[in-house]
Amino acid sequence: MKTLVLSLVPLLFVANSCDQSAKKEKEEASQPNFLIFFIDDLRPELACYGADQIHSPNIDKLASQGVQFDKAYCNVPVCGASRASLLTGLRPSPTRFLGYSTRADEDAPGHLSMPMHFKNNGYYTVSYGKIFHHEDDSEDSWSEPIWKAPPSFKDSWRDYVTEDFIKNFSENADYRPSYEIAENLPDSAYIDGKTANAAVRKLRKLKEQDQPFMFWVGFVKPHLPFNAPSKYWDMYDRNEILLAENPEKSESAPEQSIHNFGELRNYSDIPAEGALSDEKVRELRHGYYACVSYTDALIGQVMAELERLELDDNTIVAVFGDHGWNLGEHGLWCKHSNYNTSLHVPLIIKVPGKTNGKNAEGLVEFVDLYPTFTELAGLEIPEHVDGKSIVPLIENPDLKWDDPVYPRYVLGNSIVTDHLIYTEFMQSLKDCTIVANMLYDHLNDPDENINISSEADYAPQVDSLSVMMNKVHLGFVE
Repeated sequence: MKTLVLSLVPLLFVANSCDQSAKKEKEEASQPNFLIFFIDDLRPELACYGADQIHSPNIDKLASQGVQFDKAYCNVPVCGASRASLLTGLRPSPTRFLGYSTRADEDAPGHLSMPMHFKNNGYYTVSYGKIFHHEDDSEDSWSEPIWKAPPSFKDSWRDYVTEDFIKNFSENADYRPSYEIAENLPDSAYIDGKTANAAVRKLRKLKEQDQPFMFWVGFVKPHLPFNAPSKYWDMYDRNEILLAENPEKSESAPEQSIHNFGELRNYSDIPAEGALSDEKVRELRHGYYACVSYTDALIGQVMAELERLELDDNTIVAVFGDHGWNLGEHGLWCKHSNYNTSLHVPLIIKVPGKTNGKNAEGLVEFVDLYPTFTELAGLEIPEHVDGKSIVPLIENPDLKWDDPVYPRYVLGNSIVTDHLIYTEFMQSLKDCTIVANMLYDHLNDPDENINISSEADYAPQVDSLSVMMNKVHLGFVE
């Protein structure tokens, strides 16, 4: 009998080992993939966000299957800095993440990027299109070299493709129009179309791998210039496109809140100074809308392949822009401001089995995405991240979630609460003396047309918001 018992011990050990191995394989198999669409200059100008004039059926479909965050904010409204902040999980400050050319590996050396954290924990991390602003920024974040489509014209990221442009440019090297209509050309004529095609091919390869993936797909449009195939322009009647309802400077707003939108002024069909004509405004809005619909169609192509490959049941999908954009509001264009139009962003997250098309009203900010995606993957959240996981809000979009968020831009520090947005402007990056401020009540003034920071009735709010905001924005400035 003793011999029989001893002879069973190795069998029990083997059985236990097999059970543990099977359990581990099951856990690994259930670990979700991530498909993340990172879109340049996309504000919430989408049908699912109430912009009924926009054709965005594919993003709208994702919203109907995920959680749409109606009060999501970038932490800094300029692409390089916004991307570096989001991908490292660190807030911008007067000494970090300031401009479009920001590098994460220079402003935050040694800090673990989100894709690097996933890579270190068994994920295959991939970057297609524009993710970090610089192609060689934080290169070790990726499991393979990043992929970017070659531009169609003279190695220019502006990516013009029509014969008309090439002819005019050859005659005038300064010719750089703010838009291009590519008549009867396919989606793949432009960089973003090439990126979508490459992403479709990459999904097929990722399906064959034996590890979960985190796949970032970055689209450039609707960034300037507004270049898109003609079929997307044809979706809109320019005569029906409305102008901004508030094209004038906000009443009592400080001069520090306004800029000359130099990014747009760089184009040859835009005057160097002054307001734009109504005709040009409609033209630009038309171009922005066309590019939004173009990007939406490309997202649809990639999503269709994800579903065809039957990867959608175990893939978390997210869509967001890197910051907002101005379309003539306050007389502004582009980003680069502390107004809601520059700070408010679209954010949609679809988690299979957990989301079902609800809207979340809780305030969220981009530094929350690092801990959120990390928790969804079942990984440990690094100590260095500044945001908080919004997984509870994903699981219950009706949850009370009212902590403020903290955007900033160069000399302007802001705080956003459930209905107020308050901003203080510093003297300089080295002198934090406050020289101007502005406050808007979104319940009574959603378009931010009247600065009420000097009104006596709001003095207590100004004082309390200032204290809260400066603890975050200036609390760690040397």
